[in-house]
Amino acid sequence: MRRETGARIRAEMTERGVDALILLGNNAVAYATGVSWPLGDAGLSHVERPVAVILPDDEWPYLFLPIRDGAPADSVLPDDHVLPPVYLEFDEGVETFARILEDLVPADATYAVDESTGAMLRAAKRLFPSGPPRDAALIIGAAKLIKTVDELSCIRNACRITEEAMAEVQAALSPGMRQIDLSAGFVRRAFERGATANMLDAIWQVMPSSKDTGVWTTHGDLALPLLTTERELAKGDVLWVDVSITYSGYCSDFGRTWIVGQDPTARQQAQFRQWKDLVTAVFETLRPGVTLEDLANAAIAANGGTKPWLPHFYLGHSIGTSAAEMPMIGTDLGPTYDKNFILKPGMVLVLEPVVWEDGTGGYRSEEIVVITEEGFAPLTDYPYTPYGD
Repeated sequence: MRRETGARIRAEMTERGVDALILLGNNAVAYATGVSWPLGDAGLSHVERPVAVILPDDEWPYLFLPIRDGAPADSVLPDDHVLPPVYLEFDEGVETFARILEDLVPADATYAVDESTGAMLRAAKRLFPSGPPRDAALIIGAAKLIKTVDELSCIRNACRITEEAMAEVQAALSPGMRQIDLSAGFVRRAFERGATANMLDAIWQVMPSSKDTGVWTTHGDLALPLLTTERELAKGDVLWVDVSITYSGYCSDFGRTWIVGQDPTARQQAQFRQWKDLVTAVFETLRPGVTLEDLANAAIAANGGTKPWLPHFYLGHSIGTSAAEMPMIGTDLGPTYDKNFILKPGMVLVLEPVVWEDGTGGYRSEEIVVITEEGFAPLTDYPYTPYGD
């Protein structure tokens, strides 16, 4: 898997004329090297964290590790490519890093960086003597679009771990439980089954009966997500559930709507059927060669001409070493992006339409699929209890 993902990165670098790629973001480093860094929260900057340097003519990335034992258990990196840490938040650390780059990269090299610390910005001319670096996200994002067979296996395992853990949590759901109790139960069960890291704070959001009684938002729509608290759940609460863990650096994504202590009403059950119709319409459209616009139009048509997703969210997104990766469907990237993005085999999509009607709490769930040569294949298989199988 590391050889295949590395080859994809180097091909994108060559196509864009980039001579050296510097990666600081945890998700990008995980994709490029396989290193898993559970001490680092999802994508946030930390003083001690892995850093990767990739050269287009070198099969292996250089990996700078705070703890050498942090290299992946299946690492095939040569010993001379696993190096001591570099502290890029500090001027002294950046100077040390610059001296290392002088021995690895030609002086006139074109660089790309996924993020820069303040110290890196102060020393930009020292680090990048040939000019400002390019955006590494364009390289990593393009490389990530098509998943390898091994990547798909990791995503499947992450989803399996998540679903097994969630089945136990849902079985224990009852009035009087706190949101944090659900989180504790999920994290414990997920790690017992082999999770590598908790990708995000679990969401067990109690949805209001109407937008007017919900949390005020600047965009004038439903608030999602809201932080988990010690709030005790009451009978009849409608929960929008969303969790993500990683397995070997690859993420799951789980979304369902639950009701605490009772079955859905007739109106709520009708919302679920409407959601199923929306997803079915998208599935009937889904195959290689169609555009994101085709999927969005199918969902909108099945919803009576209005968008069935929250304005600040999306109809769908991809997944990999990040819980939400490109492509994203129906966002403020605009209709031109959706129209020009063509789906290919090996791409993964997470579909999460929303059905809302005041008085019900709404319905939202997520389904993960991979595009195949013939159409698509599901990567998730969790029931819709209490709405149906």
